[in-house]
Amino acid sequence: MKYLFLISSVPAPPPPKLMEEIMKLGIARTQDGTLVMQGGLMPPAMGGAKVKVSRGKLQVFDGPFAESKEAIGGYAIFDCATKEDALKHAVEFMDLHRQHWPDWEGECEMRQIMG
Repeated sequence: MKYLFLISSVPAPPPPKLMEEIMKLGIARTQDGTLVMQGGLMPPAMGGAKVKVSRGKLQVFDGPFAESKEAIGGYAIFDCATKEDALKHAVEFMDLHRQHWPDWEGECEMRQIMG
């Protein structure tokens, strides 16, 4: 089963030590076959847009989006045998933030991919 992890927080540059540890974790999880893909996202002001359908009308909005203080900052796709295994990876990733960026606040939304 594949799971999508979406990491959201108030946009801010991460500490170099955290990035180093995320790289190490990414290499380890790629080697063990659980990490399919990962990536960081630029802030919404740098090339972001929203396309919205509401009441039969389609609207396009360019970033930044003032109504939202938090933004999705990164994603990962994991291939895991169970939801519990996927959750262990999400906890492992978020714990790196706790250890290497004590003031950071954010969340990881984990969703199973259909199919």
